Amino acid sequence: MAAAGRLAPREEAVHSAGMHAEGLGRGGSLLSAGARFARSPGVLARLFAPGFHKVLDRIDEGLERGSIVGRLPDGSTRLLGGRAPGFEAEVEIRDWRALLRLATNGSIGWYQAWEAGEWDSPDPVPLFALFMANGDALGDTGRARGPFRLAARFAHWLNRNTHAGAERNIHAHYDLGNDFYAAWLGQSMCYSSALFSAPNTPSRAEQFLSPLDYAQLGKVTAMLDRVRIEQAQSVLEIGCGWGMLAHAAAGHGARVDAISLSDAQLDYCRAKATPGQPPPAFLKRDYRDMHGQYDAIVSVEMVEALGREFWPDFMDCVARNLKPGGRAAIQFISMKDSLFDHYARSADFIQAYIFPGGLLIRTSEFRRLAEERGLEWTDQSDFGLDYAETLRLWRENFDAAASANRLPAGFDERFVRLWRYYLMYCEGGFRGGGIDVHQVTLVKEH
Repeated sequence: MAAAGRLAPREEAVHSAGMHAEGLGRGGSLLSAGARFARSPGVLARLFAPGFHKVLDRIDEGLERGSIVGRLPDGSTRLLGGRAPGFEAEVEIRDWRALLRLATNGSIGWYQAWEAGEWDSPDPVPLFALFMANGDALGDTGRARGPFRLAARFAHWLNRNTHAGAERNIHAHYDLGNDFYAAWLGQSMCYSSALFSAPNTPSRAEQFLSPLDYAQLGKVTAMLDRVRIEQAQSVLEIGCGWGMLAHAAAGHGARVDAISLSDAQLDYCRAKATPGQPPPAFLKRDYRDMHGQYDAIVSVEMVEALGREFWPDFMDCVARNLKPGGRAAIQFISMKDSLFDHYARSADFIQAYIFPGGLLIRTSEFRRLAEERGLEWTDQSDFGLDYAETLRLWRENFDAAASANRLPAGFDERFVRLWRYYLMYCEGGFRGGGIDVHQVTLVKEH
């Protein structure tokens, strides 16, 4: 097993953008979906090596805080930034094509260069954090450009979350297998940010709960507190994951309807009954098709899967299904407002390879949509560094499972490297502050 962030050279056939899911084993649908975003920099890259210093110049100019020590293919070393304290990263550029991929295809190209062995780092997390922390000054540097941006945007549009598209996208990611996620999520099976500083967390049973599982319990408790679960007789959960929150709500005596489009998740949820407690109703249902009346609605990190054009539909769903005076608790991931327009104009590595059809939330726009529907936006809390810690612990679990051959059969080394990169990329984003995670309470006006 390769160490985190390292990649041995690979056969050219493995990099083919035309590779299909057939024969790739488990996870092949994500790898195949990402291939439509692949663009080759061409063999002329080496001929234009001197021009790549202009790419480095643009990065250097945009690093207001922190630094990169770069070792270049010609054997030279260059310091980028270093003008003010910040994240410190080391990068070895093994092939000039890595910079061409970055300059033309942004974060998608940068991942493809890493997969191809064209760059490496002892720890990529500070590098990702550095780019995010300096996102405003860097502007479009490191984002897809020209025809590459148009191609990425079109490929992303093909993944838009219509009714059929949403089910296809959910299947590609969440139906990788319950056994896969169980290998690294922890006992809680919560695939969302834990809350390490949660108030009102139940007394800890030290011998049973890991720090991660305890913090996941803190997150669930905070969500249920927001909707005053002790007073709620009926609860709707939009995007139920593997059921921890739904089962916890039912444990307070509420009637719970929990919806998902993932067959694998629903099978897991239905099999996990709590003795002496009426089980939640786990339904395969699109949120747009829900019509009922509930005292409370909860949704944890589901809205990032929607895409901007469907944000109004989500808020319609909340307003339609919530009783007058009812409360909704939403946990969501946002992109910093000043970075959002650049981000939304194209597609990034996460959208290409990990969450087809996804888009992080613009909080100001999301809030406006809620308030236009008579939903009061109140008690917002922000805890992005908790997500960075959650991702670090997930990566530790994932690496341990991979090293011990405890990942399920069918996931090849290429997929393992992709998943490790994904966890590092996201951790760096939260540490850099350009993306954040929030909980907010929405109260339906009478």
